[in-house]
Amino acid sequence: MIFKFLKYLQPVHYFSLKRNNASSIFPQTDDLDGNIKQQLHTDSRYRSELAIQYDLSWQAVQKGYIGDARTIETFEQLSVYDNYVFIRKYFHKAWVFYVFILRILSFRNPWREFNSWFGTRSIKQNTNLKDPIAYPNWNNFKSSLVSQNPKVCVIIPTLNRYPYLKDVLKDLEAQDYPNFEIIVVDQSEPFEESFYKNYSLDLRVEKQEEKALWLARNNAIKWSASEYLLFFDDDSRVEANWIRMHLKALDFFNADLSSGVSISKIGDETPANYAYFRISDQLDTGNVMIKKSVFEKIGLFDRQFEKQRMGDGEFGMRAYKHGFLNVSNPHAKRIHLKVDSGGLREMASWDAFRTKKWFAPRPIPSVLYFFRSYFGNPASKLALMRSIPMSIMPYQFKKNKWLKILGALVSILIFPIILIQVMRSWHLASKKLDEGPLIENLI
Repeated sequence: MIFKFLKYLQPVHYFSLKRNNASSIFPQTDDLDGNIKQQLHTDSRYRSELAIQYDLSWQAVQKGYIGDARTIETFEQLSVYDNYVFIRKYFHKAWVFYVFILRILSFRNPWREFNSWFGTRSIKQNTNLKDPIAYPNWNNFKSSLVSQNPKVCVIIPTLNRYPYLKDVLKDLEAQDYPNFEIIVVDQSEPFEESFYKNYSLDLRVEKQEEKALWLARNNAIKWSASEYLLFFDDDSRVEANWIRMHLKALDFFNADLSSGVSISKIGDETPANYAYFRISDQLDTGNVMIKKSVFEKIGLFDRQFEKQRMGDGEFGMRAYKHGFLNVSNPHAKRIHLKVDSGGLREMASWDAFRTKKWFAPRPIPSVLYFFRSYFGNPASKLALMRSIPMSIMPYQFKKNKWLKILGALVSILIFPIILIQVMRSWHLASKKLDEGPLIENLI
């Protein structure tokens, strides 16, 4: 990791790992264009020059740098003091204290820890990341890819959501990009064939008996002859330029994946970094365009995630590890309604860490399968410590910070129950790990 203390705060982040070619995502600052450097802030409060350079590199990525600068391949160890400077700059003071307590409890030198933690107390959380790197050529960019008018395939799995799917298809009828087909994989009961008759769309409907989201997407990928695959959820709304903006971003950045942002109607607040271009640190199959050649190189979605969570997150990690460029695209946004019936709601819980029953596994076992596969057991345990206390309250209250705090306190009171939930999840994830990935190659 670029700063060691990130292992406590972002233990399962894409960018904490190097890609398969041993490169990181973080640019060497001496290789950055002068215009980019002017948008970064040099911080002399670090004690080492190396920490200053690492901080500038971190800023570049967080502010949306997407370019071809050489990247850092080997991270040298920084002092405890410089690590505290870093986390105080970019994380809330409550999380700084959390790191301090973890390090004291893990038998670090208490005097050095206290001096570094207390000695950096005057450093306030930074706001300069709110000024993203600009791409002034975007607005006037004439995309040759859009002009070539390639066939796009929009892939929509659906399950018992006809009232919402109606609006999805109407939004697609209104698209200003003309050359696209739609494959709907319908798992609904009862299946309503007549529902699809009155749309002016190049529409292929496949009825799937098995209730299986990743099977549906994998089959649609195999059925499509298009190079550009656009994955969409059945409870979403998009603007008329949605398809065109995905293609334009792929062309502008020479990217392999365009991750459109998803604005949820309920749940957590919209992250500030959804407002600008950046290298994406996630993948959401409710709104992402992926070149078919990516699947040809790294395989289809892993069916170990069937009826569970984070199958798209795992695929995003796989693409990242193989060096594919995934750009977070603020111009291809969708409104995610997150309706409380149909779809994955009939198979699993509201999200990865919230359970439907008291003694159900927490988190969903596929989450630990993903974490442990890529990051190992120690990082996975840190991720549980970081995430579970914040997930005690219902999903609808994710925006309420006071209820999050209350949930963290409640987690202490019900710790024996949480321990049982986690142990069950860990055991089931171990079974998945023993079985191995269920990734089919695209031939």
